Amino acid sequence: MDDLMAARSQMAVSLGFHIIFACVGMVMPFFMAISHFIYLKTGKPIYKGLTKAWSKGVAILFATGAVSGTMLSFELGLLWPTFMQHAGPIFGMPFSLEGTAFFIEAIALGFFLYGWDRLKPWFHWVTGLIVGLSGLASGILVVAANAWMNSPAGFDFIDGEYRNIDPIKAMFNDAWFSQALHMTLAAFVATGFAVSGVHAFMILKGKNITFHATAFRISALCACIAALLQPISGDISAKDVAKRQPAKLAAMEAHFETAANAPFLIGGIPDEETASVRYGIKIPGLLSFLAHGDSDKPVTGLNDIPKENWPPVAITHYAFQLMITLGMLLVALALIYFSALFKWKSWLGSKWLLRLFVIATPMGYIAVEAGWVVTEVGRQPWIIYEVMRTADAVTPMPGIVYSFYLFTAVFLSLSAIVVFLLYRQMKMVGKLYDTTDPEYKSN
Repeated sequence: MDDLMAARSQMAVSLGFHIIFACVGMVMPFFMAISHFIYLKTGKPIYKGLTKAWSKGVAILFATGAVSGTMLSFELGLLWPTFMQHAGPIFGMPFSLEGTAFFIEAIALGFFLYGWDRLKPWFHWVTGLIVGLSGLASGILVVAANAWMNSPAGFDFIDGEYRNIDPIKAMFNDAWFSQALHMTLAAFVATGFAVSGVHAFMILKGKNITFHATAFRISALCACIAALLQPISGDISAKDVAKRQPAKLAAMEAHFETAANAPFLIGGIPDEETASVRYGIKIPGLLSFLAHGDSDKPVTGLNDIPKENWPPVAITHYAFQLMITLGMLLVALALIYFSALFKWKSWLGSKWLLRLFVIATPMGYIAVEAGWVVTEVGRQPWIIYEVMRTADAVTPMPGIVYSFYLFTAVFLSLSAIVVFLLYRQMKMVGKLYDTTDPEYKSN
């Protein structure tokens, strides 16, 4: 493994690990706030117990996310010094604001965790809401920085120098809205189905059914609403990518020949050497329609792009297919759940529906990881799209492969610690919030 691949692999592992905590930090505080709000309105103790249980999980994941996020900030400077030297003054604003949002989130979380019976009830609730809003802001600001790499703006590149820098224009670049919307909904989908899946599993196990059913209702409803909205944001993102990054779109669809009425490819094994795809199912005109809103408009193929500017086609295509497949499965589950809510209410207590949610537990996060592969690998060979190549940004320091091994070991260790702490927290829920207690039967 050469130094460039080692540096890219290290960033991939770091981002792949941290994005889980970013999603949790963007979403779980809102679940917590919903449960807390219902408790304040109804006075039912089960919602207080649920809020406290979720807040402890948020604290565990917040602490781990802070560690992984700090490591990422160091990696940007250590692995990509040329990139940071030139790009830092341009897109540094969203990172600075993200730091501010992070500090607000940490302070608000402290107030919330230690504010029970110390703060006025509604002020206490507001501190929890601030945790969610600041976590959401942090995620959007980081996505804005990533969007700048896909759609660089806010500067003039003249004679190899970056001039006339406008940080506001850089932050609100052409890609930030579509990426922020898609990532926000993806976070709600992934976290919502993960949380509801865990509680569905506990219901099937017959443990604290009333408690877990309450938690399931809140998380499943949020997840299903976001899942039905996600295809809309996906369509916005696809049209944006088609306009700004035709090579990425072509790699996503393994689309080699420029053509009108371009087909949408389902499955398939792309071969970059022969510029062909085997075993795929093609739906005529659908790619042109999704990309341009008109099935007669041509979609640029990879053969019309210099080969040195091609992204890795197979990886991008497989990741895109995985993201779409899992997304559609979760949409189908959302439709089933809403059918149960509004028409076939007997389904709500059925084991088969709960088992579907258990199966869906990891799907959202796998789709998120696949989506980030599409975003990052699909931008290659550029670190700043059509401005700076990734190979030109990597550090000249040798031995990056050892750093990759070390950081991978650290992240694996953190993963094991988080799993252990969350498992212990789930066991403690049964002891602290025993729903056989008549107090909880008031739900």
